[in-house]
Amino acid sequence: MTDTSNASTAPAHVADATKFIAIDGPAGSGKSSVSKAVARTLGFGYLDTGSAYRALAWHVLDRGADTSDPEAVRAAASDFPVRLGLDPDDRTVRVGDTDITEGIRDSRVSAAVSGVARVPEVRAQVNELFRALVAESAYPAVVVEGRDITTVVAPDAPVRILLTAAPEVRAARRAGELAGENAAAVAAALHKRDASDSAVVDFLNAADGVEVVDSTELDFPQTIDAVLTVIERIQGAHRG
Repeated sequence: MTDTSNASTAPAHVADATKFIAIDGPAGSGKSSVSKAVARTLGFGYLDTGSAYRALAWHVLDRGADTSDPEAVRAAASDFPVRLGLDPDDRTVRVGDTDITEGIRDSRVSAAVSGVARVPEVRAQVNELFRALVAESAYPAVVVEGRDITTVVAPDAPVRILLTAAPEVRAARRAGELAGENAAAVAAALHKRDASDSAVVDFLNAADGVEVVDSTELDFPQTIDAVLTVIERIQGAHRG
């Protein structure tokens, strides 16, 4: 990755912002599954930005370093040959020649992601990676989902959506995804993660100009339709 250690973490204008469909939201809001479905429906690419941070956490751990040590994280980020596919049906993640698509979902990696994502210089580097991936993509647009896509990565994107849901609904959905997990423990973990990550970026409140889609009372197909409706309305207005 290119060294942008002196880069600001403030929102930056993105030359190819029109290729972004920016979707933010907290854990359990459904943003990954909904974003993939939206990308498939529209024939767009899909970028799960969280997988890049997971890949970097895996990379730090693979080097035998401590993800809570900012210097170790910066060193790993300076030599981070990550490759992320944009096909919504092929979510392969590689670091160098190593396929870590499954490895980044390991509980050890999950526990280390927040430490990696809290380093400002690293976030700046990873954000530049996202912008380059979208700009160089052959897709007409890319659905990019994460925590700060609408505010930092692509604040100029014409379509910016905050996908959210009530905390208890998000916890119930995540518990359903994790078979055998205790619902109360999942809720506590979600609350802890939200508290930790929101100290870095506000993904619980919509910034000016960001459309809110609240899926608390919606099922999966209804949520997809709600997001598609926002995209079609905004793109139609821009074409008009």
